[in-house]
Amino acid sequence: MTNMALMTSAAATRRAETLPICTVSDLRAIESSVGTVTPTLMERAGAAAARLAAQLAGDSAKGILVLAGPGNNGGDAFEAAALLKARFFRVALVAEGDPAALPEGAARARRKWLDAGGEIHTEPPTGPWSLVVDGLLGIGLSREPTDRIARLIDYANAQHCPVLALDVPSGLNAQTGAVLGRAVRASHTLSFIALKPGLLTLDGQDYCGEVGVDALGLDVAALAPGCGWVASPARFRGWLRARPRNFHKGQAGSLAIIGGATGMSGAALLAGRAALKLGAGRVYVGLLEQNAPGMDLLMPELMLRQPDEVLGLDLDAIAVGPGLGQSERAEALLAAAIASELPCVLDADALNLLAENRDLRQACARRSAHTLATPHPAEAARLLGTTVSEVQHDRLAAARHLAQELGAHVVLKGAGSMLWSGPDHWYVNRSGNPGMASAGMGDVLTGILGALLAAGIPGEPALVLGVHLHGAAADTLADSGAGPIGLTAGELPDAARRIWNALIRPAREPDSGQIYSNS
Repeated sequence: MTNMALMTSAAATRRAETLPICTVSDLRAIESSVGTVTPTLMERAGAAAARLAAQLAGDSAKGILVLAGPGNNGGDAFEAAALLKARFFRVALVAEGDPAALPEGAARARRKWLDAGGEIHTEPPTGPWSLVVDGLLGIGLSREPTDRIARLIDYANAQHCPVLALDVPSGLNAQTGAVLGRAVRASHTLSFIALKPGLLTLDGQDYCGEVGVDALGLDVAALAPGCGWVASPARFRGWLRARPRNFHKGQAGSLAIIGGATGMSGAALLAGRAALKLGAGRVYVGLLEQNAPGMDLLMPELMLRQPDEVLGLDLDAIAVGPGLGQSERAEALLAAAIASELPCVLDADALNLLAENRDLRQACARRSAHTLATPHPAEAARLLGTTVSEVQHDRLAAARHLAQELGAHVVLKGAGSMLWSGPDHWYVNRSGNPGMASAGMGDVLTGILGALLAAGIPGEPALVLGVHLHGAAADTLADSGAGPIGLTAGELPDAARRIWNALIRPAREPDSGQIYSNS
């Protein structure tokens, strides 16, 4: 599989770093621009699918069941079935749809299958199967599968064998990741040309299994310059630099964190602790709570102050929101942070206050300094004046609209967080796990992002590196048995610190301070 890059959940961020992500409209444009090639794109897709199917089926004496739909996805399935039959696999093929209505390429593939002696069934023959190949519905799906296709999806899901989905599991929206009524739960998905957003976000991660990509011999980045990318440190290697020995804490940056209203000081402290452990030189935490503690007993290195005092200090970045509350004082502090010329992270109640105040939103959009916004779907819905359901219906579009509204680099958090920094600068994050669905995780992310901004890293790389690092820390803890169930936000900073140090100094460097003597 020369063009194939298999990505298990554990290795996704490591092996997918150079893989582009194309929207459905981009894929349509690519297919149109390529025109007639030999072999055709359908033949190339069928060959790639047959190679992977042969590996998954192995030398089992059980047959391979191929499900072919009424469009080009079905054509890919017909091509794969003919090649598998030529390799002496026992192949049964079930086709759905009117043969006379097949697209031209799919009709040729169907004839190829019949010319090879293949038979077309209307219902699945009696199994068992070593593999089911899902070629029912492709990237053009826009409505819920019905009738026989729905029954074939249910049949595929009931089999006790690997299920290989071609391009996208049938029933899953390739653009949004939403399941339209029902969808194939694939053990493996082979995506053609490029990754699709829907494979990586919302329900996609639960339905795609292991995801592979075959570019079909195309230079996707050249054909679709506006494509997105998997969020990965490899995209920003220039910022992964070890500190020089002649270094002091002022060069690491000073960060202010504003939040911690009554009963919520823990949120601001979590953010502060994360910022210190990710390398910020000084971290000031401005707590709104009237009887706020004067010291963090778990991390006395944090400097706890009144918020107004903190904003008057010599700072390199500000983070506003963890436990901020929505009082008039909180709104005034947020306005002061937005009016500053410092890089800023906006999270939690800072976003809720923005949603209620049009003037603040407009002021945010006018900022010249980098702004990072980190909403979860409910906060995004408030900012956009819509519903959580609408936000989740198209997470990429929601992230884009938020970035435009706020003039910010935005991460829409969730399964497959969507990051938007501009039309040609968007990403999907693959790190992280369900253990992150616990209190305080967003506060830790705010602290991580604040530390990176304070260190002088610009908005886009800070957002991508920070979001990836946040999820990778949770993955490391889950792999060690500390999650996903019971994983707490306070455990993440130590794991994130280890990963960050490994990234900026991946191998032991010669000790430049060592003194040798030849005498």
